[in-house]
Amino acid sequence: MTVTVRDLRSDARADLEGFARVRHDALPFILLTPDSLAHDLTRMHPEAHYRPLVAVADGEVIGTAQVHLTHESSEPGQGNVNVYVHPEHTRRGAGTLLVRAAEEHLVAHGATRLFAWVLDEPGNRAFAERHAYRASRAAHFLRLDLANGTLPPLQDPPPGVELRTGSDFAGDPRPLFELDAETTADEPSDVDTEFTDYEAWLKETWRHPLFSPELTSVAVVAGRPAAFSAARTDNGTRYGTAMTGTARAHRGRGLAKLAKNDSLHRARAAGYTKAFTGNDTGNGPMIAINEWFGYEVCATEVRYVRELG
Repeated sequence: MTVTVRDLRSDARADLEGFARVRHDALPFILLTPDSLAHDLTRMHPEAHYRPLVAVADGEVIGTAQVHLTHESSEPGQGNVNVYVHPEHTRRGAGTLLVRAAEEHLVAHGATRLFAWVLDEPGNRAFAERHAYRASRAAHFLRLDLANGTLPPLQDPPPGVELRTGSDFAGDPRPLFELDAETTADEPSDVDTEFTDYEAWLKETWRHPLFSPELTSVAVVAGRPAAFSAARTDNGTRYGTAMTGTARAHRGRGLAKLAKNDSLHRARAAGYTKAFTGNDTGNGPMIAINEWFGYEVCATEVRYVRELG
């Protein structure tokens, strides 16, 4: 059975559904839908040189790769190669073909360092190491049973703090962009990320089909967002936290916990039954917050790095 690799076709529903199916079966802890894939294909920043790939056998998508440059980084040449093969179709060469095509594309656009997230399992780690990648930091996927679990009780905001939803900023999302940029810059990472392009953020984040402004909670102090918990949903039963953070001037007051608790309660009331999030293994404060909510680690990924030339 011959395996071939080609570009994902945004106008082919079968491609989009096949890509989403493989990603869900290989990595069920991240929200992704055919519509979100189509959105990324048409709205990702041109400087990202985004190129999703599929591995196909007998007309069926059996492997995927999300390939792009980190254009938000102040250091040029940072490439991303995230390859996932359907668990029933491993050891057929699909992963190697996807990696090879992804690396060629990124090198052609100036990549000098490549990053890949790899599930922390012996076979996956050995695959990365055979392709000259070395292990770096790690991150946990966490899952919470919203349907049957017990959330902490809702808390009243402290004096001077007001809870709002992301929808309340629909007329002018820029204050949320500024808070997202500040908190993202402080996240543990191998690559520094700077959100400076407001229009790109609107296209890639605010108008993303998975983003839920209705379930996003924002703690506001003196009329400005001080902390937030950004929500994503698959419009089915799955809810995910895209980002939770607090402005530097307001840290240590429990505002991130307040916002996330509010968002989780409203997600459960809206009928979502499963909640997912992720944490860098070195982000102790956020891990503690998620454990307080009842999240449990369900898988771990390791970031692998390959230096080119």
